[in-house]
Amino acid sequence: MGLNQEQLRASMDALAAVEPGFGAALARVGYPEPRIRPRGYETLLRTIVGQQVSVKAAAAVWSRLEALLGEGCAADRLLASDFDALRACGLSRQKQGYARSLAELVLSGALDLHSLPEEDEEAIAALVAVKGIGRWSAEIYLLFAEGRHDIWPAGDLAVQIEVGRILGLPERPSEKTIREVAEAWRPHRGAAAIMAWHHYNTTVL
Repeated sequence: MGLNQEQLRASMDALAAVEPGFGAALARVGYPEPRIRPRGYETLLRTIVGQQVSVKAAAAVWSRLEALLGEGCAADRLLASDFDALRACGLSRQKQGYARSLAELVLSGALDLHSLPEEDEEAIAALVAVKGIGRWSAEIYLLFAEGRHDIWPAGDLAVQIEVGRILGLPERPSEKTIREVAEAWRPHRGAAAIMAWHHYNTTVL
């Protein structure tokens, strides 16, 4: 499961000790809330369903899928459903391809979401073997569902924007720049990302 409140607070205190910008951000917006998702197939399938649509639209599609396939949209039931039935739920041809890729890998045992490699880059590589799961989605899964402390989604636009603000930079830093800057934040980069999203959503103008 994701980083809990106690772990987040400890990591944020450690970050504030090495980067004054985090201390100032904590004073402005307080500690972030945990972002925790269940480990496993359902969370990754929800990620695919939610790609490039609003939270509300994704929830509506998920609700229709569960009405068709049952709670959790089991992999075997998804694979047994035809194209038109899934399309009627709001799942596009492309997303059906992604969902079927995930279901097949899970059912075959090629992807075991309950024993991913311990090394973060190896775990990311295992997840991006699923069609439609890119590096960002893999990183978010490892951070929210597995609570891996040092995941750093440097390609996330909000993370780039808020790291720039937190550090007082004149413009949004590049992915390369924030990867370099964040080396000093190991092994707490996951908390830094969660703080960046928290700061993005609550910054007082």
